[in-house]
Formats: sequence, C-alpha cells, structure tokens
Amino acid sequence: MKDNLNIVPFVSVENMMRLVLDRGMENCMAEIAEYLEEDFRRWPLFDKTPRVASHSREGVIELMPTSDGIDYGFKYVNGHPKNMKEGLQTVTAFGLLASVETGYPVLLSEMTVLTALRTAATSAVATKYLARKGSKTLALIGNGAQSEFQALGLKKICGIDTVRLYDIDPAATEKCAGNLADSGLTIVKCDTPQGAIEGADVVTTCTADKKYSTILTDNMVGAGIHINAIGGDCPGKTELHKDILLRSDIYVEYPEQTRIEGDIQQLDDDYPVKELWQVLTGEIDGRSDDKAITLFDGVGFAIEDFSALRWLRDALKSSDKYQDLDMIADPDDPRDLFGMVRREAQRLADS
Repeated sequence: MKDNLNIVPFVSVENMMRLVLDRGMENCMAEIAEYLEEDFRRWPLFDKTPRVASHSREGVIELMPTSDGIDYGFKYVNGHPKNMKEGLQTVTAFGLLASVETGYPVLLSEMTVLTALRTAATSAVATKYLARKGSKTLALIGNGAQSEFQALGLKKICGIDTVRLYDIDPAATEKCAGNLADSGLTIVKCDTPQGAIEGADVVTTCTADKKYSTILTDNMVGAGIHINAIGGDCPGKTELHKDILLRSDIYVEYPEQTRIEGDIQQLDDDYPVKELWQVLTGEIDGRSDDKAITLFDGVGFAIEDFSALRWLRDALKSSDKYQDLDMIADPDDPRDLFGMVRREAQRLADS
C-alpha cells in the first residue's frame, strides 16, 4: 500500500471476497480470532462507549467507535429484519480505520462480509474459553446469513465436527446445509429447536427478528452446555427465556451496552455478569466445571470491529485486493483549500 496520506486504500465487496478466498475463509476467521484475543487482553486501553443507535419501526442504524490511542476505528451498521422479504440484506456495514496522530483515515472497507467473519471469530473465541473441553457438536438455531460463518469458525478454532441445524424457515436450513455440504462437517437437519439441541455441546442462536422471542426455553438447556446468544442485539430483541439466564454463568463484552441490547436486558440492571476479556487475561475464571451452563451474551462491540480492521490492514500488506481512493484534500499550502479548488477550475478551463 502507498504511504501518500491523501490516498486511502479501499476494500470493496469484490476485493474482500477475493482476499478471503485467497487466504481461505477458515484461515481468515482464525487469524481474526488472534487479533481479537490480542485486543481483548489489552481491553482497558481502549475508549469504550455503547454504540450510537438510531431506532425506527423498520430497524436500527448504528455507529460503533473506539480507539486504542494509536488508531481510531468506527463501523456503520444497520439491522433491518424486514429487508430479507424485499430481497435485501438484513445487516450491511462499512468501516474506517484512522491515525490518532493525524486524524487521517488509513483504511476504508466494506464490512458486511468482514462483520460476518469477525462475529463468527468472536463466538469461537468465547467458545474456546467457556465451553467444555472436547466439545464437538454445535446446535445452530437460526440458519440465515451468519450461520455458515459460525459453523466454520467453530470448526476451525474450536474443533466442532457436527452441526445440527434448525430454522423456522426450512428453506434457510436447506441453504445452510447445502453451503456446508463439502465443509468436512457432519450436518444434521432438525425439525425443532429441541431436536437440534439434543446431544449438543455448544448452542449458537443467531436469529434476526426484532422482537422479544423465546428461541430457547428453560427445559431445553441441560447441564454443561455453552450458549452463544448472538441474535439479541438491540432493545426489545431477545432469544432466551429469562430462566435460562438465571441458571447460567453469563459473560458479556461491555456490560453498559449488553444491558441495553442483549438477552440480559430481561434482568435487573445490577444483576451480576462477567466480562469476557477478564477471562482471557486470567483475572477471572471461565467455566467452573463440566456441569455449569455458560452463556456468552454477544451483541457485538466496537473493539471487535477494530480488531477486524487491524487484521485487514495487515492482510493488505501482502495483497493487491484494494483500490486507492483520493479521499483527502491535499493543497500545496494547507491553509489554501480555496486556492486548490480555484486552480482546478483553471485547469479544467485550460483543457
């Protein structure tokens, strides 16, 4: 990549897909997971704030900023469940990484694909530290756009070899099963959530409806299971029955955000939860024993997107999968922006 400060590398959807295919999708998620672990271990260094959300009847638009004091990153992301019926993506995103020293952007990227990769990598990191050792079977409840990434991320990073699928829409399950047919995973299509969970070591719920839902009821969840609840990610949107929460050891990214958006919005504001980053640093314990129920109430936090953008910036050092954008005005005299525009007018007139 070039060092001209006014030229910013941009990764389009096409180039993101080609980059991922060049490196291997599972390898990309494993690499992103390494960046996540690095940043979780230095969590206190980051600026942290709940994402800025603009809610409407149709969905939500959010801005997710953070900084480690050297780099600044943000992501724009929406969540519109009704979009699927209109042939549109439920979630779309783009993001930017910038230099704190100059304020100049250093990377602009699509983040619809990248968010799918980092979300799966985050679930895998949580599962790595919270699930029982030797966990092999995943129940995947919700077989939409995120599902295949979840399955492959947990396969690569955590050793999952069997995935049990369920979705209220059988076509989604067929889509997911077809996409994973040559993945090396054993795929089992199930007719009910209860059927999907039978024999599972890990359960990931990734549903899209923006409403209070009970995807899992208390009687479905037995001792020893680890749950990644990643679909409940805004106020008024949940997936788990409250009684499951009360039986679980709950781990979150950033409590101030998760209490607003996660499944724990069903609990009192002072209900005790643990922060995942502290498990990685060894400040607190993860799973206490093989009978405990562990729950990662994952809503997605800005530091995870920062990690993904850091990974992408480093990946581009050995890749040509980007375009140079002339994004920043660069007058000869920084005080003479007007003169720069006037000289362009003269250049156009002369040509």
